[in-house]
Amino acid sequence: MSKPGYAKPVVKNIWHNLLSAGSVTRLLSRFNPYLCYQIDLKVHPPTFLGFCATGSAFSLMSVNFNKVASGKYEFHLSVQRNKQLAVDMLKDAFIAEGLAVSKQKIKQAMQKGCVWLEKTSHQGKPFIQRLRRARKSLQIGEVLHCYYDEKVLETEPPRAELVSDEGDYSIWNKPSGMLSQGSKWGDHCTINRWAEKHLLPERPAFIVHRLDRAANGLIILAHKKKVAQQFARLFQSRAIEKRYQVSVVGDFSSLNLNSDKGKTVSEAIDGKPAISHISFLNYNEKSDSSLLDVHIETGRKHQIRKHLAGLGFPVVGDRLYGNDTKKEQPLDLQLSSVLLRFNCPVSGQKKCYSIL
Repeated sequence: MSKPGYAKPVVKNIWHNLLSAGSVTRLLSRFNPYLCYQIDLKVHPPTFLGFCATGSAFSLMSVNFNKVASGKYEFHLSVQRNKQLAVDMLKDAFIAEGLAVSKQKIKQAMQKGCVWLEKTSHQGKPFIQRLRRARKSLQIGEVLHCYYDEKVLETEPPRAELVSDEGDYSIWNKPSGMLSQGSKWGDHCTINRWAEKHLLPERPAFIVHRLDRAANGLIILAHKKKVAQQFARLFQSRAIEKRYQVSVVGDFSSLNLNSDKGKTVSEAIDGKPAISHISFLNYNEKSDSSLLDVHIETGRKHQIRKHLAGLGFPVVGDRLYGNDTKKEQPLDLQLSSVLLRFNCPVSGQKKCYSIL
C-alpha cells in the first residue's frame, strides 16, 4: 500500500458500516499522510477509532487520548488486530494528534518505563506491567498505556555507587535526588533501574525498602523475588538495624535528654506505631546545627523528618517539614542512611555495611 489514496476506500467502508449500525459519531479525516480516524463524541475524554497506514499495513486500534498538560500526554490503545508492533501503534497514536515524535524517541521513552501493557494471564487473571520492548507483537484484547511526559523523560538520574554485590542482593549508596520508586510516567531515575542497567552480570532488581528522594545513603536491592520476600520479612520483624546521621537546625542538646544524651520518640504516624531513637553527637555553633545519630525500629514514610520536626528541630534542607528560614542558601536534605546490620537471609551470616 504505497499511496495514501489506496487507504480511503477501506476506511470509508468501515465508517459506512459503523454509521449504518447507528453509531452517533462525527467523522473527521486527516492525512499525515496515511491517516483517517473516527472520533466518538459520546464519551469523555474522546475515544478515537484509528486506521493508520504505517508502511504497508494498517494499524487498527481504539485510542483513548488525553492531553494532561503541555508536553504531557496519556494514550490508552486497545489492540484490534493481532501481531501489531507496540512501537508502530504508539507512533500512529502520536501521528493522530499531529505530534512529531520519532520512533527512536518512542523506543527511548519505552526504555525509561512510561509504557505499560495490560493483558490477561494464562490463568485468566488480568495484570499490567511495564513494556520496554519496542517490537513486542501485540494481541487482540491487550491494551497499551502510554504516559508520556517530556519533562520526566528528559530528566537524568544522578550516579549511584555500588557498595557490595552479594549475588542475590546488592547494597548501594543512593545519592540525593534519586528515587526509590518510579511512577506510571517512568522509572529511569530509580535506584533499582540504575542497578539493572549498570550491574554486571545483569539482573532484575527489586526494592525491599525505601529512602526518601531527598535522602541519601545505604539501600538494599534484591535480585530474586524470593530474596526480596525474605528481606521484607526481616524488615517486618524489625530484624534489620538501620542507623542514620542527620543534621538538624538548632542545639539539640538543649532538650531534656537521658543519661546517654539521647531521646526516644514513639509518636504514631498515620495511625501506625513509629519509634525513633535519637542520640546527640555534636553542635556546630557557626551553622547553628546539631549532628545526630538516629536508630529507627519502624520505617514509616518520612518518619525521621516528622519526628525531628515535631521536637522543634527540623532536618537541615527539609523543605517539607522545615521552617524555610535559609532559602537564600538551599541545601540538600541532610539525612543519610549510614549503617545496615542483619543476618543474611541467604547464607545466615551476620552482615554489616557502613559508610561512616
